[in-house]
Amino acid sequence: MITHAVTRAMAAAGLVVTAFVTAPAGLAQSNDSSKGRMEIYGFAMLDMGYESGQTDPDWFDVMRPTKLPSLDNEFGADGHTYAGVRQSRLGVKGFMPTSKGEIKTIFEFELFGVGVDAGQTTFRLRHAWGEFGHWGAGQSWSPFMDPDVFPNSVEYWGPNGMVFFRNVQVRWMPMQGKNEVYVALERPGASGDPGVLVGTPAVAGLVGRFPYPDLSGHYKMNRKWGHLQVAGILRAMRWDDTVPTPPNNSGSATGWGVNVSSNIKFSKDTLRLQVVYGEGIANYMNDATADVGAVLGPDIGEALPLIGTVAFYDKTWSDRWTSSFGYSSVDIDNSDGQTPDAFNKGQYALANLLYHPVPGLMWGGELQWGERENNSDGFTVNDTRLQFSVRYNFSHTLGGKS
Repeated sequence: MITHAVTRAMAAAGLVVTAFVTAPAGLAQSNDSSKGRMEIYGFAMLDMGYESGQTDPDWFDVMRPTKLPSLDNEFGADGHTYAGVRQSRLGVKGFMPTSKGEIKTIFEFELFGVGVDAGQTTFRLRHAWGEFGHWGAGQSWSPFMDPDVFPNSVEYWGPNGMVFFRNVQVRWMPMQGKNEVYVALERPGASGDPGVLVGTPAVAGLVGRFPYPDLSGHYKMNRKWGHLQVAGILRAMRWDDTVPTPPNNSGSATGWGVNVSSNIKFSKDTLRLQVVYGEGIANYMNDATADVGAVLGPDIGEALPLIGTVAFYDKTWSDRWTSSFGYSSVDIDNSDGQTPDAFNKGQYALANLLYHPVPGLMWGGELQWGERENNSDGFTVNDTRLQFSVRYNFSHTLGGKS
């Protein structure tokens, strides 16, 4: 009865969950199949704050340097109060034992709209993922990123210089545990900035094409002191000129990147570090712009180099009080065809004090700062926010050992 009630409630919210699947021959459930379990979890969260500056209205409740104005008063006057529940989350994890090993699944949503739903409070898929043995498939963290670099903060978007991307992929995990090796073929995609060429015949007929999947992977060394991860990615980007008359402006660029990250533990505290460098990897970054920039010359596009950094310290003062503070940045080497007001560099910093009165409940305040620097027109703008957040966690497991 409990399972049926939960399923009906999730269906009413627009979610469909299949709790039991008949296994094919050779993968029959083991004698312990009755111990399969499903965990329903998530949280309800309020964010409320004051912004001293201004930002793109579609991103009113996050600190993203790329969404700060590129000219004076682009988004009106300074000073805004904001509030929302868009961080709230709902997820289901499944664990089904079989005669060949355990099948693990995760299906997770939040309420933070992006893309065509930017600025809206609406269901957004985070994870739709399954694992069996050394293989996984679906949508989840890219092996090029390290999710453990994300600090214990309440600002939703997070450090701008962090590699942060949940992507559709097929993943091979030949090593797991103390030493970890992941390799994946990921869904390709990229963005381009036509810059000063926008509206000209040179770019009018260009269509993007991605002939191969992105190839990513990492090696992670887990130890008592923390971990060290080295990750890489390789990607192919093409643009085809569909205009039959010359000149033919078709072209290509190769994207690549190296990401080194670590967690270092100090008693109950954690230092979170990352440095990433590459070309044409902007869409894998937490807050960057285009993968390819316009070029004034025969080759009208090139992969844009960038470097991203993250350094945060999570401090546990006691069983009830925690803090996080640190800095992040992303710096793009703009191409000569990008406009003077194109995004060049972003900086991000925060400090907070959070209170945990009982397990599953948190509230606290956070001071956030961000800065945007344009390509070549000399314009720089910064923004400061003070945010208060409250989060109520929930979790319930169905099935498993009695």
